[in-house]
Amino acid sequence: MKDLPQGCAIVAFGRSGLALGRRLRAGLSGARLHGPRACPGDWDETYDRAVPHIAALFAAGWPVVGIGAGAILIRAVAPLLADKRIEPPVLAVAEDGSAAVPLLGGHHGANRLARAIAAVTGGIAAITTAGDLRLGLALDEPPPGWRIADPASAKGVSAALLAGEGVALIEEAGGGEWLRAGGIKWCREGEKRVVVTDRAVAPDPDALVLHPPVLALGIGCVRGCAAEEILALAEAALAAAGLAAAAVAAVVSVELKLAEPAIHALAAALDVPARFFPAARLLAETPRLSAP
Repeated sequence: MKDLPQGCAIVAFGRSGLALGRRLRAGLSGARLHGPRACPGDWDETYDRAVPHIAALFAAGWPVVGIGAGAILIRAVAPLLADKRIEPPVLAVAEDGSAAVPLLGGHHGANRLARAIAAVTGGIAAITTAGDLRLGLALDEPPPGWRIADPASAKGVSAALLAGEGVALIEEAGGGEWLRAGGIKWCREGEKRVVVTDRAVAPDPDALVLHPPVLALGIGCVRGCAAEEILALAEAALAAAGLAAAAVAAVVSVELKLAEPAIHALAAALDVPARFFPAARLLAETPRLSAP
């Protein structure tokens, strides 16, 4: 769930949702419990009216888990719907914890969150998306750290799989076990392809290109180097090697550069962590260094 706040907002519509809300808050990392101001409880946040409060959370990018009727959630967010690729997940959870129902963002975190909730409550994650049900996975929701070169290409490849057409799986880089863990019978060759690679690949409407986090980008610079200069250097180095920036798992440098703003700016631009090591370790491990 890139660009979303950590955790989720658990919204109880009344005091009857407090007990379950506490369980979910304890079981979901970073979750905060919201409840009506008129009902005393150990809420992290309170609200006066549920619908505008949910709408504000959704607009701010918070994944919303409502405890109670899903219709309340639908009425709250319906006027705000515009682009499913960037909207946060919205789920309804029965007050007894028997079911967690993704309402929005199934392939953008809602299904995963529903399964996490079901693990806490012992209930059912009511997954309805075709890819999850028939294929056992969602191609447009890869594991954390993975990037999709062109998210729009996932639709065509998924449609081909659901129609029973042959789709090839081409693995040029590691970590693709999750693609073989579902019920998909991959072909060696096919018009449609899923390509797992760390290379920069030209756009192809018949290929879903997935970049796993397999590269460590080593960088050094003089003190006070401009962030723009170091970013341009990194982009040039990746381009010269034919590698995709989306496959970078971490920016790596020597400990002496720990306080260098430009290196941290580069890591932020690539949306990856910056990692610093003693010079002796870098010299010893450079041939096999990778992000943890």
